[in-house]
Amino acid sequence: MEKTWRWFGKKDPITLAMLRQIGVEGIVTALHDVPNGEVWTSEAIMDLKQYIEDGGLRWSVVESLPVSESIKYAGPDRDQLIENYKISLKNLGQAGVKTVCYNFMPVIDWIRTDLEHMLPDGTSTLYFNKIRFAYFDCKILNREGAEADYSAEVLNAVKELDKTITQAEKEELINTIIVKTQGFVNGNIKEGDQQPVAIFKRLLALYNGIDKNALRQNMKYFLEKVIPVAEEYGVNLCVHPDDPPFAVLGLPRIVTSHEDIEWFLKAVDNVHNGLTFCAGSLSAGLHNDVPALAKKFASRIHFVHLRSTEATPDGNFMESSHLNGRANLLEVIRTLEKANPELPMRVDHGKLMLDDVDKNYNPGYSFLGRMYALAQVSGMMAAVQDEIKKGQI
Repeated sequence: MEKTWRWFGKKDPITLAMLRQIGVEGIVTALHDVPNGEVWTSEAIMDLKQYIEDGGLRWSVVESLPVSESIKYAGPDRDQLIENYKISLKNLGQAGVKTVCYNFMPVIDWIRTDLEHMLPDGTSTLYFNKIRFAYFDCKILNREGAEADYSAEVLNAVKELDKTITQAEKEELINTIIVKTQGFVNGNIKEGDQQPVAIFKRLLALYNGIDKNALRQNMKYFLEKVIPVAEEYGVNLCVHPDDPPFAVLGLPRIVTSHEDIEWFLKAVDNVHNGLTFCAGSLSAGLHNDVPALAKKFASRIHFVHLRSTEATPDGNFMESSHLNGRANLLEVIRTLEKANPELPMRVDHGKLMLDDVDKNYNPGYSFLGRMYALAQVSGMMAAVQDEIKKGQI
């Protein structure tokens, strides 16, 4: 697979020259300065593409071309927003950027409750604690009906936590869940916004009355409009699984499992309607057999995120070493290297380690942590490529 790296543009402190030195072949990026819903112009696309090529690399994948909230909840302006999306797809295809990752998660992309969970070796990683998330939902957000989504055991733990949690911890939960993990990727809330909880509650309200089936139909409507354009210009559109792969905050989630993936692939049965195979997101759900999913959907996987998680029956999960965890990346690599050795792949959510600690990198996107992960994954890829050459798999 092609070794790619998520890079946040010309202002990213991790430079293209640094990436070439560690074996990166392709770049995963986006026009982060363009507001959600606006057209990506040919000029802006070509400017960034040329910059990347001047750095000795190629723009392999767009991550992401955001789907506006109004498209997801079927607002009155969704048709115009879809038209803008179609123009952006056309411009990308004409520029030779042929893989576009997106997601269809309402309001919030990925969720963690701790961005620097300490590990015994002194490194830190991303962590999701169900009790603290339930506390945020029930006590900070005060979402109507939230208690119905949790067991009596979890609610009792929330009551106990309420006796000891500090104001600083509450503010850190707000920043972690709805600001820090969202604001650096064209999120609905950004650093510096006043009253983020109030903004977040207004966003949640847009989905009142929208259940899983309604969100599915809105996704199908979107895909029916944009896939013909993707096909015309040779672009592979690939949705990212929900992270985590289960319902949160009363919002429907529709890319969480074998059944969900099968549904959207059949809803618009076209090879350009594909999947971003995020092994980490999928592995956070105990219901998912990640290597089996890779085998089942290999022909419709257009982009790969290689990371892994440790998940427990109590609902907690955290990033694991790329060599361990529920994702079983070695088996995933065996399947996908054999199915399509040209697939773009990037490692994801590296640990915070060594000199990364003081660099203020985006959460999950440290340099040394991801470089370490890339080395682990590169070793597995080399071993698998040797197995394929020898006819052993």
